[in-house]
This record gives sequence, C-alpha cells and structure tokens, in this order.
Amino acid sequence: MIDVIIAGGGPTGLMTACELRLHGVGVLVLEQEPEPTEVVRSLGMHARSIEILDQRGILERFVELGTKHPAGGFFAGIPKPPPTELDTAHPFTLGLPQPITERLLAERAVELGAELRRGNAVTGLRQDENEVTVELADGSTETARYLVGCDGGRSTVRNLLGIEFPGEPSRVETLLGEMAATAPAEEMAAVTAEIRKTQLRFGIGPVGNGRYRVVVPAAGLSEERGIPPTLDEFRSRLRAVAGTDFGVHSPRWLSRFGDGTRLAERYRSGRAFLAGDAAHVHPPTGGQGLNLGIQDAFNLGWKLAAAVRGWAPDDLLDTYQAERHPVAAEVLDNTRAQMQLMALDPGARAVRRLVTRLMEFEEVNRYLVESIHAIGVRYDFGPGPEPVGRRLRDIPLGEGRLYEHLHAGRGLLLDRTGALSVTGWADRVDHLAAGSAELDTPAVLLRPDGHVAWAGSEQRELDRALARWFGRPS
Repeated sequence: MIDVIIAGGGPTGLMTACELRLHGVGVLVLEQEPEPTEVVRSLGMHARSIEILDQRGILERFVELGTKHPAGGFFAGIPKPPPTELDTAHPFTLGLPQPITERLLAERAVELGAELRRGNAVTGLRQDENEVTVELADGSTETARYLVGCDGGRSTVRNLLGIEFPGEPSRVETLLGEMAATAPAEEMAAVTAEIRKTQLRFGIGPVGNGRYRVVVPAAGLSEERGIPPTLDEFRSRLRAVAGTDFGVHSPRWLSRFGDGTRLAERYRSGRAFLAGDAAHVHPPTGGQGLNLGIQDAFNLGWKLAAAVRGWAPDDLLDTYQAERHPVAAEVLDNTRAQMQLMALDPGARAVRRLVTRLMEFEEVNRYLVESIHAIGVRYDFGPGPEPVGRRLRDIPLGEGRLYEHLHAGRGLLLDRTGALSVTGWADRVDHLAAGSAELDTPAVLLRPDGHVAWAGSEQRELDRALARWFGRPS
C-alpha cells in the first residue's frame, strides 16, 4: 500500500510530496494534466515561502532563476517602500513564473523519491478507518493510508468528500494572457502608467522574447469559467479600457480569473486532507495564493509523515486545520479589503487615499507588509512567552546559521545553556548547543516547520513540549 496519495501536481502538491519524502514516506502524486502548464498565474514568492525553501536547503535553485524585488508595494498595489528591518533574513519577493516554480519543485520531489504520474485524474474515492482508495479516469484504482487533495479551486477531492465551500462568488472577472504586440514598448508603458492611476486591474508588461503579460478587466462574468477567452475578446477589452489593442497577436496562452472568495468548512475528513486552492480561493491581489498553498504543505507534511512513521501524538493531525484555517481566513479578509481599495467608485477611492496616508506610518506599513509576506503569523499553542507559536527567522549561530540545521525536516532544540537534553526523542529531534546574539532566551524547541514550540530553561517543561509535538519517547 502507498503511504500517501496526493491529488494535484501543482506547487502545493509537490511541496507536500517533498516534505513527506524527507521522512521516507511513500508518495504518489496524481496530476490530471498530461503536460506541465505554461500558464503563469503566479509571478513569484514572498518572504515566508522563500524562508521555507531555505529551511530545506533548496533556495539557491530558485534564486538562480528568479529576480529579487523589494518587499513593499504589494498591498492593493499602493506604492510604498518596504519597512526597515523586517523580521526575516530574506526581506524581498522572488520574481519567478509559476511554471518554473513547479518544475523545480517537481525535480526536487522526484529527486527525493516521489512518484509523479501525469494524465491521471481522480474521479472517485472511498475510505474507511484504515485506508483511502481513489478511482482514476482510466478505471484503475490506487489505495493509500492517507490522501491529500491539492487539486485546485474546483477540487474533485473536496467535492467527493462533501466538504462545504462557503464564501462569495465572483463579482468581477479579469482576462490574463501572454502574447506578442506590434505597438512600441514605450507606448504600452505610457498608456499602462496612465490607466493604472485609476484602473488597477489593468497592466501590460514584457516577459521576454518580444512577448507581454496582459491583464485587463473583462466585460462581465463568463457563463463557463473553465473556457479560456479568445484573442478577439482581449482586443475588444483592450480597446474599451485603453483605447487601443496595441496590435496584440500570437497568444501563447489565455485565461480568465474572478474574485470569488471561499474557505473550506474543514480541512480534514477521516484520512483525507485539503491544502492549497482546494481549501481556499481568493482574488490574486497581493500575490498570496501560491504562497499560502506552499505554507499549507509545509505545515501538513511533517505531521502526516509523523502519523505514517507511527510517532505522531493523537491530536497532531488535527492541529493542521487548527493552525492553517485561521491563517487562510485572514488572507481572505485582506484580499477582500484590497479588492475594495482597488474599486473605482468614489467611496472606495476615498478609502484608498486614507489607507495610502496611513501607510506613511512605519507600524502600519510593517503590519500590512508582514501580513502579505506571512512573517507575522503566530499559531496558537496556548499560554507561553514570545516567541512561542512564531517561526524563528534565520539567525547566525556559532556553527553556521539556523536554517542550515533544518534541512532534514527534523525538530531542533537550540540550547544556549548546554544543560538540556532530548534523550528519548533523538530519533526525531536534533540538539544543538549553541547561542546567538539574536536569541534572548536560554533555549527554544523548533518544530520541523521552524515554529517555536517551547522556550525556556527547565528540562521538565521541555519534556512536556517534546511529548506534545513529537510523541512518546522511544
């Protein structure tokens, strides 16, 4: 029997596969598309996702192919510089088209031993207390101990599980595509700059090889969202919004997206879980969708591996929803707010002017930037001092730096006292007796996802935290 089947081979599914394979868990990724997509829905990664790649020792692969951009200016497109001294060693956004991100994650997953099958769509499933069986479009079946649905906003897994997906349907629709154009680049840049003074859902920018990424409001809502728009539809909308179609031609791909906002009622049903867009959909304002999915995977992966390996505490898998559902709810709210700030009516413009002025205050700007970059997230672990519940930024240590010690996806006791012990949990938790000028507590226990599970100096308290997050001692 397979340990875990992952439905969906996008960034969320592939990141989940990478995390599971770090622990030797057998993984089968089923992707319905026969070939990798060329559609560039996401343009990059924010600070927390960049940290995640660094924590697993693969960041350089992505940096080599990407472009670093300042961390500010993402909240509703309000052009503010990033605040000083963000709580991260990676205070930037990494510009990287989604197809490249997927390719790099797929290469890493296969490198670690995951099996990736393309052209395999899940059409049915059944489960009992011991296993999950999925039915595929070709009539075959596969059985696993667990199933993770990472199959997008129209998730088949979510629908088969009967999990409600409440929220608001799309009210506006936007066309997105990549194509060539005959108009001079200077003309397109000038027209775009003028229109974006009011219409922030419009933009044309070069992507290389004489092609441009085109974003333009649609005339209304299409009856069938899954059908791509035509080039004539793009031309018509460009003329309506910009007064010219810029001579666009030879599209590489065309798509459409709406501003529907929905959050799954629950992230788990028995032995099946939801992650990424299968669990939450929202407008792309702030560029948070891909990042939110990767961070879901990072939270779920080590917990699911612990269950497969047999050392997970009884309630560990339940903490996935308890921790990630509120984070998604906050992201949905901030995208709702951003969409209001980008509207064209006088009231929305007045609020946008007010928020723009408020962002002159460093604390306001910092709060909004941290919300977009997910570095302000604190999970509720119950009573405890700072920084319990938060992820710890990369800090220099006597031996290298912190994130270099997290590559294997194990827990870590960072112990300045040298007097503490992880005896009984050494097969799951590393012990590093080292200090840092940036760490003002005697010792911290980090979960495999880098969040601080405990801070203090007493062995008895540490043992309780070890048992809570890493199960019974061996």
